[in-house]
This record gives sequence, structure tokens and C-alpha cells, in this order.
Amino acid sequence: MAAVGTCGEWFVSTCDKKLVAVHTKQAREPFVFDCSTAEKKPKDTETDNKSDGSEETGNDKILAFAVSPSGKLAALTDDTKRLVLFRCQPSWQCVSTRWVVRRCTSLVFSEAEEELLAADKSGDVYCFSVLEPQRDGELKLGHLSMLLAITLTPSDRYVITADRDEKIRVSHLKSPYNIQSFCLGHLEFVSALLIPSGHPQWLLSGSGDGTVKLWEYESGRKLQSWDLGELGDAASSEADKQKSAVCRIACSPDGRHVAVQCERVAAVQFFGVERGVEERLVPRSRLTLPRSALDLTFDLQGRLWVLTDCSAAPLQIYTHTQDGWEFDAESPDFTRVTEALRPHWETLQASAGGESRFQHLYKVNFDNTASYLQKKQQRLEQQKSHWGKKRAAGDAAEGGQRQKDQEGEGGSSNSTVGLNEQFRKEE
Repeated sequence: MAAVGTCGEWFVSTCDKKLVAVHTKQAREPFVFDCSTAEKKPKDTETDNKSDGSEETGNDKILAFAVSPSGKLAALTDDTKRLVLFRCQPSWQCVSTRWVVRRCTSLVFSEAEEELLAADKSGDVYCFSVLEPQRDGELKLGHLSMLLAITLTPSDRYVITADRDEKIRVSHLKSPYNIQSFCLGHLEFVSALLIPSGHPQWLLSGSGDGTVKLWEYESGRKLQSWDLGELGDAASSEADKQKSAVCRIACSPDGRHVAVQCERVAAVQFFGVERGVEERLVPRSRLTLPRSALDLTFDLQGRLWVLTDCSAAPLQIYTHTQDGWEFDAESPDFTRVTEALRPHWETLQASAGGESRFQHLYKVNFDNTASYLQKKQQRLEQQKSHWGKKRAAGDAAEGGQRQKDQEGEGGSSNSTVGLNEQFRKEE
């Protein structure tokens, strides 16, 4: 998975099996963590004795990545079911490596940065302690479907989870069995969640149906909804206008800008807050990119960093001006990060050229009505032909029997007449 993020003044990028952190202000050595050379899972004697030798092994690819609210901590999980915790300040170091039960899809730190929640493919959420980095995780809650996104509300009151079956659940973090509300309305899997800065009562969600919805999550009430395909201008390509899964929703630190990125679309849609009698989000500008975006993030200065699948220059940085979002190629931060990431671009291209992350999540509808009616008609015709042949055979048999009966009656009548004549002659 190719992703980008910021930890304070560190710019972080994950691609394939590597995490690379580059300091944007100082000429420091980049921190590189390679999952393929990381700590291996210790063998469990009991498990090994029970197994048949066909234990599933992962490929070390990074599946999810998260940064704590203060930017002092970071975590990643990979295909080999590692959960790695990092401390980012004053310098990067690996704090612990733990193991999850199932492969994870999303991670989130609590606001107090005492817990790390991991959502996995089986629909469960496990809680891992940050203060005790070697302690195993505890099961927190579960869904009946694969979880794709997780977030926490301010003050860690609620945990919000989204699954493949279009459901968004709002649960109390301290007692997850106590469900506050459901946010229902998406037609496909829910792939992105965000509580925008400055609006703790709002929840933004993105889905495979190509829409972004705004909720009042505590009551489950839908406030607004946008179809991103319809927001594209006339100059947008037909590929951009097709429904694509929403991959990422990001908000600037001041809460003025919300950026939405869709899979395999070379554009970013921006939203802004319109203040009036009642605040609401409205679509703003649309930033066209040279290539499809893989991920995006805002830094502390409100600049937008975009990772694309362009082999020549995969990283882009944009600054907001009065005229809109402009590419800032002269930024020294951008130059420093680009030079540090250049040796890893080949790995980035390899990970970016894979299949869609969401293609297998779409529900397949089978329209078998026409086939059913056709087969039904064939059965009726076969039955009609079968019973027609039986009826014909029955009529033929009945006709033959009638003829025999008539012939039998005629013979007996002739015998009776002959006997009567004989009796007369004898008299």
C-alpha cells in the first residue's frame, strides 16, 4: 500500500514493504524501516504441534499506517500480521513489534495516545496498549463483515467503524456493546472516515459508490451528500466521471479545506465550510493532477502533499493562494523530501502498479430472471410434448379396443341368427 503522512516536521511515506521518514526542515538521515528484514514471529510450540505444516505466510507488504494526534507516535501493520509501534521524536526508533490475530485494514491512536486500535478483515477491533508496548491486544468489538475504516471522536468518547456492508457504527469506546447510532445511506462499502477539524460533531464518510456524505454521527442523521462524479467539470475525462471508490478524506489543520481523493482518478475535490445561519460544507475547487493520485495529506502549514503514480516525479506539493491550489516546485521542503525518496521510487512504482485495492469489495448482482424464465418455458414445452405423446398413445389404444369390441359384438350377433334359423328348420 502506498501512503503518505506527516509526524510533526517529518514526512512519512510507505510503499510496498518499506516505511521512509524524511525531516522536512533539517538535512538529517532518513529513517527507513523494511518489514522484510524486521523481527520474525516466534514459533509457538503448541501451535506448531497442532498445525499440519500448511501455516499461511505473508509477504511483508504494509497494509495500514497511522500517526498519533501529537505526531510523536506512529504505527504500521503488514501482511505478515506485524503491528509495529514507533516513537518519532526527537528521532525515529522502533518501540515494539507485536502480532495481530488477523490482517488489519485500518489503525487509529486514541487522543490521549494511550491506546492503539486495529480493525481487521474479520470484522474485529483489537485494542493495544501504548504505555505497555509488549502487551497483547484485547478484543474490543466486532462486526459481521470486514472492517475497512476506523476513527475516534474527540475526547475518545465514541469509536466509529465502517464495514463492507455499507454500515457505519458509532459505539461507546469504554463500553462498545453500547451502540449510540448507525449512519446508513451508502450503497457500497464504506472506505474512508474523517471527523473534520473544528467540527467535532460532524463525520465525513466516503464509499465505493462514489459519494461523500456528511453526518451528525451522534444521532446518525445525514446532513449532506455529494456524488463526486457529478461534481467534475466538463473538461474532466470520462474515467474521472465514473464512480470510483473514495480512498482518502483529509482535512487541513485549520479546518478550512477538506480534500477527497478517489482511486485511479487524476484529480482532487476540495470542500469548504460555508458559514451562515447553519454551517455546511460546500464543494469548492477541483485540482487536476498530472497522474492518478495514490494518497494525500496536509502538513502543519496547510500544504497539500500528493503521491501519484508518475514514474518521473511521483510526489507533488500544493499551496493554497487566492487563485486556488498551485504547485510549489521551489519549496526547499519539497526538494529535500524528493531527493531523499528518489532511491525508493522504483519500489513505489512496483507497488502502485498492482490491482485495485477495492475491486474485490464490490457486490456482484446476478440477474438470473431471464435465464429462469427461459428454462421454465423449456420445461413447459417438454411437459406439453410428453403429455401430448401420452394422450395420442392413449387415444390410439382406446380406438383399437373399441374396434375389437365392435367386431366381437358383430360375431356374436351372426351366431345367434344362425342358431335361430336352424331351430326353425328342425321344427
